[in-house]
Amino acid sequence: MDFLWNEQQEQIRDAIERVCAPFDDDYWLNKDREGGFPHDFHQALADAGWLGIAMPEEFGGAGLGISEAALMMHTIAATGAGLSGASAVHMNIFGLHPVVVFGSDEQKRRWLPPLIAGRDKACFGVTEPNAGLNTLRLRTRAERRGDHYVVHGQKVWISTAQVASKILLLARTKPVEECAGTEGLSLFYTDVDRSTMEIREIDKLGRKCVDSNQVFIDGLRIPVEDRIGEEHKGFSYILHGLNPERILIASEAVGLGRAALAKASRYANERVVFDRPIGKNQGVQHPLALSWMQLESAHLMVQKAAFLYDRHLPCAAEANAAKYLGAEACGKACEAAIFTLGGMGYAKEYHVERYMRESWIPRLAPVSPQMILNFIAEKVLGLPKSY
Repeated sequence: MDFLWNEQQEQIRDAIERVCAPFDDDYWLNKDREGGFPHDFHQALADAGWLGIAMPEEFGGAGLGISEAALMMHTIAATGAGLSGASAVHMNIFGLHPVVVFGSDEQKRRWLPPLIAGRDKACFGVTEPNAGLNTLRLRTRAERRGDHYVVHGQKVWISTAQVASKILLLARTKPVEECAGTEGLSLFYTDVDRSTMEIREIDKLGRKCVDSNQVFIDGLRIPVEDRIGEEHKGFSYILHGLNPERILIASEAVGLGRAALAKASRYANERVVFDRPIGKNQGVQHPLALSWMQLESAHLMVQKAAFLYDRHLPCAAEANAAKYLGAEACGKACEAAIFTLGGMGYAKEYHVERYMRESWIPRLAPVSPQMILNFIAEKVLGLPKSY
């Protein structure tokens, strides 16, 4: 395996850095204070052609792989945009992958170009308040009525629903008691109809400019032609978005951790106490050096998982491991940055406290670290299922 970036990857990194350059620390600090979706940032990436990086060329995408998409998301986060910048666009990368894989040509022509151009914004409607990670127990139901479905139910932690025009929605089309295995759920990509959907924003710890929401659905009509693939097969389709999601958020976490490490290293070189830069002290050096090693290790697992995924090889263990390792390394790097800056690390103007708050996102979502450990124990080590 070649560990050096090729010319194309270097071009992607450089191009993304150029797009992100006008959106500096002050931009993201202001967004963190005042909120409001970063529409101008989202549109700048759309105008430069990056929102379709992993979508087919025939529909306006770049036709590249998850490896290139992960590099793009890492670069966005590492510029200091962090999870705020990454979360503003990553639904485009992983969320519509079930459409790319299982959608009809007519659906792809109808749905992908507006998303790639930035005219549409999509949200991902899977998680429910009473099901959590037990996706097969979703209660939101879609009842077939002739040429359409009528949907009733609730979703929670739905990012960008305040600004989205589209929703990728997983709903039950067959009672759970009548289902065997993973059947009974169907996947839809349809319009956000605010007359039948109440969307309540959740006030949260960080990433204020990318909203998270509770969504209450009462009578949403979905045309049959907005269903992806076969009825009752939606769970198997949604799985094609889960491994890319884990790989991308792992890469974003590593990028955020590297942004924090860069801030801390710069400060340690510049801050003079007792007539010497504090970076000369091993008590400051060692935590930062450890963070570098942890981030590098996590990044290698991200690259391996993406490599396997792009070659259509099994990668669930690697994708989950990348997410776990990336998130933990990110959290440790952000913590080390705050300790390095001391009191100034607690001040918003130095940015690392914002990074620390955002570092909780990849640790908690889209799957908890405990469930990843359960998965590795059962699926990799062959230990008894514990839940």
